[in-house]
Order: sequence, then C-alpha cells, then structure tokens
Amino acid sequence: MPKPRAFSEQTLPLFAAGAAPVAPAKAPKLPSYMKDHRIRLRDRFLRGGADAMPDYEMLELVLFRAIPRQDVKPLARLLLDRFGDFNRVLSAPIPRLSEVDGVGPAVITELKIVEAAAHRLARARVMQRPVVSSWDALLDYCHTAMAHRDTEQFRVLFLDRKNVLIADEEQARGTVDHVPVYPREVVKRALELNASALILVHNHPSGDPTPSQSDITMTQQVESAALALGLTLHDHLIIGKSRELSFRSEGLL
Repeated sequence: MPKPRAFSEQTLPLFAAGAAPVAPAKAPKLPSYMKDHRIRLRDRFLRGGADAMPDYEMLELVLFRAIPRQDVKPLARLLLDRFGDFNRVLSAPIPRLSEVDGVGPAVITELKIVEAAAHRLARARVMQRPVVSSWDALLDYCHTAMAHRDTEQFRVLFLDRKNVLIADEEQARGTVDHVPVYPREVVKRALELNASALILVHNHPSGDPTPSQSDITMTQQVESAALALGLTLHDHLIIGKSRELSFRSEGLL
C-alpha cells in the first residue's frame, strides 16, 4: 500500500477546514524610479566608464546584483563611510564586512568576486613577462593585491634567467606590524622553481612604507642566502597605502 503523504507546517494551512489555498508571497517589485535610476547608472557607466563615476555609484553597480529589489545607495554610502573608499570596501575582510548592517552573504559574494577579478586582471598583466618592461604594471599589481590589507603579507616574485616573472607566491601572513620570514624557505622555493632571481614584496598596513630595522635585517639575510646559491635578489618592495618603497632605489640593496 502507498505510504500516507507527509505534510509540513507550511503545507498544512492549505488544507485547513474551510480555508482557501494560500499562494506563495510574491517578492516586492522595484519601484519605477529606482528601476530608472539603475538603468541611467548602467548607461552612464557603459558610455563613460569608471572614470565618469564616483566611488558610491561604482559600489551601487556592484550592489545591484546582490540586492535586486531595494535602494542600495544608503548601503553604498554606509560601506564607504566605514572603510574609506571603493578599493578598501572590496578588500575589507569578510568578518568586518559582516558587521555592517545590511551586508549579507550575497553582498559579500559580489564584493569578493569583483576583488578577485581585479587581482586576476592585474596579475595577468605581469605574469610571464619581463619585469623590466612591465615594472609599472608590476607595481600596480602589488598595490592592487596588498595595499589595503589589514595585516602584513609577504610575497616572493620568482624570475627566470631573462627576468621573466614565472611565479608569484605568498610565503607568509602576519599581524598588523609583523610577518615571519624564513630566508632558507625562500631560496629553497626558488631552486624548486628553477628561478634565477627574486623580488621580495610585503605591505605595511599602517600605510607608511618606511622599512623597519627588522625589514632591513631580513632582507640582508635573504640576500646572503640567495648569493650563496647563485641567485640574485633584485629588490624588496614595501607597499604602503598610496606609495611604495624600493630597497634598490633607497640604496639598501
């Protein structure tokens, strides 16, 4: 015999005595003035690009997909007030984004997709290319990937004999003012990749790229370990909020 059909709490009211079937609630429609606003914003972006739009409007465009039936301008303003600018909103850690009223999984997902796309685009402009001819693109990539982080990150760029960038790897993460670096591990990885030269990169969350004494000491240790194995340390870049410092340019290498 067939088993009796099970009813959930949601289906039971449909079969209550004398009750008419209950249709599912419809999602509220976006008011026409908001719909027109979204159309105008998208058209302006397509005609003039990002340069024609302030940060809050760029953020609105991202939020449109995450929140399809609500005015997102107040949330865009709130995010910018909290984090400062468009870049810092995109790169804000997920736990901090979650603290903002109105930010849920859908918003976080859209923000992180845009951030990941920006990183991938910037990285594609420097990978497998000679560093000398793409130095500005390399600096742009480092700023995109690291300038707005809340904690220190240490990366190594590995180059071949023609100074072509063959790998970019994160070696360590640390606190707001310190990241542990192990010179032996850095040069060991260079040998594994058959690299001939290195560029060290790390960020200063404070925004000031001035090297600390520990930065200088660590760089000297990596240089000594590299030289012992026939590797060249081209530079060590410290990435701040709006500018970078080159050890080579400052005479520290």
